[in-house]
Amino acid sequence: MEKRHELDHHPHAAGNERRDFLKGALSLMASTALPAGFATSAFAAATGKPEKTEVKVGFIPLTDCASVIVASKLGFDKKYGITIVPSKEASWAAVRDKLVNGELDASHALYGMIYGVHLGIGGPKKDMAVLMTLNQNGQGITLSNQLKEKGATTGPALAKLIKAEPREYTFAQTFPTGTHAMWLYYWLAAHGVNPLSDVKTIVVPPPQMVANMRVDNMDGYCVGEPWNARAIADGIGFSVATTQQIWPDHPEKVLGTTGEWVKKYPNTARALVAALLDASRYIDEVKNRASVAKLIAEKAYVNAPEAVIAGRFAGAYEDGLGKKWQDPKLMKFFDGGKVNFPYLSDGMWFLTQHKRWGLLKTDPDYLAVAKQINQIAIYKDAAAMARVPLPASDMRSSKLIDGVVWDGKNPAAYAASFKIKA
Repeated sequence: MEKRHELDHHPHAAGNERRDFLKGALSLMASTALPAGFATSAFAAATGKPEKTEVKVGFIPLTDCASVIVASKLGFDKKYGITIVPSKEASWAAVRDKLVNGELDASHALYGMIYGVHLGIGGPKKDMAVLMTLNQNGQGITLSNQLKEKGATTGPALAKLIKAEPREYTFAQTFPTGTHAMWLYYWLAAHGVNPLSDVKTIVVPPPQMVANMRVDNMDGYCVGEPWNARAIADGIGFSVATTQQIWPDHPEKVLGTTGEWVKKYPNTARALVAALLDASRYIDEVKNRASVAKLIAEKAYVNAPEAVIAGRFAGAYEDGLGKKWQDPKLMKFFDGGKVNFPYLSDGMWFLTQHKRWGLLKTDPDYLAVAKQINQIAIYKDAAAMARVPLPASDMRSSKLIDGVVWDGKNPAAYAASFKIKA
C-alpha cells in the first residue's frame, strides 16, 4: 500500500462543513495546493496500466453529464492511459439495461438507480458499483402554467389546491428508484401531499419532459437541468423549487458500473475516476463554465440552446414568476474534492427513501449495502493519482427542507420516522 501524505491548502475553504475534514500539514507541490480543511494522498505510484484502454461511458442529455464530455473532449482521459467514448442514451432504463448486459462500461447514472438494481428493485438484480459522485445540486421541480393560474406557485399553495379541487394531478419523474423520484416525493410530502395516494406519478425520460408538459400530459415534473430552465424559456412552466432547497449540496448523479466490471478492470476504473476528477475540477473553475456550456449544448450531447444551459450552470436562476437570484448552491462538480467522494451516508439515504415509499419491503443492512456498492478504495487510489483531497469520514451530516437531520447513524429509525410514507 502506498504511503499517504497530507497536502497544504489554498485559503478559500471555510465554514462549518469544513470541520469534517482533516487539516493539511505538508505542501507536496505548489501547483497542487489544496483548500484548508482537507487531507489527501500523495501522488501514488502507478497502480498498474489500465486493463482496457477504450472505455464506453453512457450519459443522458443533462447539464450534469458535463464531466464525462469534458474528460473525453479535452483529453483528461489520455493523461491516465484511457480513451473515453461517450455514448448518448435515450432513458435511464436504457442506461440500466446497457450497464447490466455489458454494452456500457460505466455511465453517468442516477444514484438511486444503481442502488435499486443492486437490490433487485427497478430492474433485474445485479451487483452494482458507484465509483464516484459526479455532481451535487442543480435539479428542480417545475409546475405547469395551469397551476400558476390557480395560484399554486408554492408548495403550501399546491397542497391547498389539491385538497380543495380534487382531480388526478399528474407529476413526472425520471426513474422509479432514482434521484428525481425521491426529490419529488420528499418535497410533496414535506408539504403534506402523499405522492403515492394524493397524486399520480409517471416516468418520463429527461429530454421529453418539456414536450409532455407542452401538450398537458402533466401538472409538474422533477428533472435535471436544462429541462427546468427550458420550460421557463418556452413559456410553459415555472420553477416551484430547486433540489438544493430540498437538500443543500445533495448527492445527484454518480459514475455507475457493475461490481463485475470493477473486479475485472480495477486499473481502468481508477484511471476513469482520475480522469473525471480532473474534468470536474476544470468545470468548477468559474472561468470555464461558459465554454463548457457551449460544448455540452451541441447536438451530440445535451442538444439544447446554449443560453438555456448557461444561466443555471453559472448559478443565475429565475423562476418564471419574476424572481431572479444568484444561487450559491448551484450545480457543483468538484468543490475542492468534496463533491466527488462516494459517501456511504449518501447511498444509505436513498435506501431509507426506498424503504419509506414501499420499494423495499423490509429494512436492508443499510451500511453493508453501501459498503458493497460505493467503491471507496478505488476512489481513494484515483484521488491520489489526481491529487484530490479526501474527507476525514466516509459519512456526512445534512439537514433537509423539513428540518430533519440525516447523518446515517440510525437509518432504519430514520426511514420509519416520517409521517407520510407507504
